[in-house]
Amino acid sequence: MNELVMMLNLVVGIAALVGIAVVVHKARRIHVKLFALEDEVRALRVTESVNLYRQVQAFMGLRDLLGFQVPLPPLRHWAASPDFLLTIARHALSARPGVIVECSSGSSTVVLAQAAKRLGRGHVHSLEHDPAYAVETRALLAEHGLEDWATVIDAPLKPVTIDGEVFNWYDDAALAGVGPIDLLVIDGPPFNVNPLARFPAGPKLFPRLAPGGAVFLDDAARPDETRAVERWLKAFPGMARGAPTCEKGCVRLTAPAAPAKQLPRLDHATNAATAC
Repeated sequence: MNELVMMLNLVVGIAALVGIAVVVHKARRIHVKLFALEDEVRALRVTESVNLYRQVQAFMGLRDLLGFQVPLPPLRHWAASPDFLLTIARHALSARPGVIVECSSGSSTVVLAQAAKRLGRGHVHSLEHDPAYAVETRALLAEHGLEDWATVIDAPLKPVTIDGEVFNWYDDAALAGVGPIDLLVIDGPPFNVNPLARFPAGPKLFPRLAPGGAVFLDDAARPDETRAVERWLKAFPGMARGAPTCEKGCVRLTAPAAPAKQLPRLDHATNAATAC
């Protein structure tokens, strides 16, 4: 009987020790995870603080560069971020594009129209599939006095077939007489329209680029946009690629420049005749 009691006590003691060990192990794992989570939160706070500073800096630079007298609408999140807007504004002022086309209207329309106004040349043709956004952008242009420098085109999405794939893309019939395109800004359609929502911009609009024309893609860090760029470069291998630093990712593609005109070569007889 005593042996049985001792055996039971031993079993209970071992079970208790095992239970304590399991609890200690789990507590240590939780402790380690909490430390790791604290490090991640701390790093995220630092990253977000740095990024927020950069966006404020970019916004101030954009305002000073283009001399806005009326406040811009809220930026970031669904709208373009200040760093992307500053990037395309700087390009516009430097390259002086005559024909500007953008996919999706909004704050970028106002920025590009303001750049055109300051240059005294160029016009923005903005494709917009959402009637409510089109009205809102036209109101913004009127508020900034930029109606003469940009046109918001009502372009509902419709199915288009590209290499056997069906996409929903802008009805761009209104662009029939527009071009060649000096600057193309791609910030639509929304990503949830269909997979690779912005891919059709390449097959539909790249052939209409002017020699040396530039393409800027926003949200380029997203997987679908990354895949779209890869497919564009395969289809248009002559385009040069750049990656300006923007919080959502940005890709710049540049069409090949026009071949340089060669002067006619003079043969010896012509040279001799000229010498005489």
